[in-house]
Amino acid sequence: MSVKNVKTCCKVSLVIGMLLFFQVSYGQYNFEPLQKQLTAAKKEIGKNYVCMVYKGGKIIFKQEEGDLKTNTQLPIAGCSKWLTAALVMTFVEQGKLSLDDKVSTYLPIFATYGKAYITIRQCLSHLTGIQSPPGIVSVLQKNKYATLEEEVNAFASKREIQDNPGVAFRYSNIGLNIAARVVEVISKKQFDQLMAERIFRPLNMRNSSFYSNRAVNPSDGAVTTAADYMNFLAMLLNNGVFNNKRILSEKAIEEMEKAETNLSMIQYAPAIAAGYNYGLGAWIIGCNAQGITSAMASPGAMGCYPWIDRCHNYAALIFEKSKNVDQKKDVYLNLKTTIDELLPGHCE
Repeated sequence: MSVKNVKTCCKVSLVIGMLLFFQVSYGQYNFEPLQKQLTAAKKEIGKNYVCMVYKGGKIIFKQEEGDLKTNTQLPIAGCSKWLTAALVMTFVEQGKLSLDDKVSTYLPIFATYGKAYITIRQCLSHLTGIQSPPGIVSVLQKNKYATLEEEVNAFASKREIQDNPGVAFRYSNIGLNIAARVVEVISKKQFDQLMAERIFRPLNMRNSSFYSNRAVNPSDGAVTTAADYMNFLAMLLNNGVFNNKRILSEKAIEEMEKAETNLSMIQYAPAIAAGYNYGLGAWIIGCNAQGITSAMASPGAMGCYPWIDRCHNYAALIFEKSKNVDQKKDVYLNLKTTIDELLPGHCE
């Protein structure tokens, strides 16, 4: 056999080997029901979307439709909160911060204006008690600030206390942004730099950023891709480890997944999260028979719905281009139910 033919045979063998590998990776699951459901839901989720499922250390399902690909950058709105909570937890891990520290310890302006008792934990769980207009009004107000410091100082000096801290839950940009400002003060670095150093780079999230030419918005300001965000979900699912490198401890993950609310405390929540309790930076969308969190999600108003499910041991996301997410709760939950049925769980 000639050298040329040998090389050709080697190339063909390599291609066949790769195809067989992917066939094994994907072939052990039958995702036809999910594919059919995604097709049937195009009216609701549109013609441009990405759906991904991760389990056992690899992507076991990926579907790209229209112009949206796994490497397409998108603003993810409220999905940003999960990222910011994880960043704050890296400071807790290092002993530089405690979840039960008072914000005023680091930001004295809060004591000056009668808000001395708000804690970091309450910031990460929307329990600050600081008055917040619900819905889109709260989101739009961020645009008038030049820096995160200026915005957070305004929360302290210009907003009234609507409820005692820890009593009432109101979903907004306030708490997560305050916590983000605290870690800026502790580290003497800007929030977007901290996120790059502690979360994005370690997780190979190369196409992700919080950069803004106005005030950086830790609650709603991330731009990322489906592939990047899946790396973050994989780290959470793997109890803080990504690519054999520990990003957060198991204890930190447990704290993030612990319910900080009960339903009687919920005074305002977006429709897509109605009926759920909240942990640190994300919603608790499932519990096992013992009441322990089994699934969490952090939906965003721009059409992104990421979640992890510990009973079925997988992470998944749907990224789309939409502004009507509150009307799609049932669509996303039906897709989750289908995936749950395809990936048998272990919770009772």
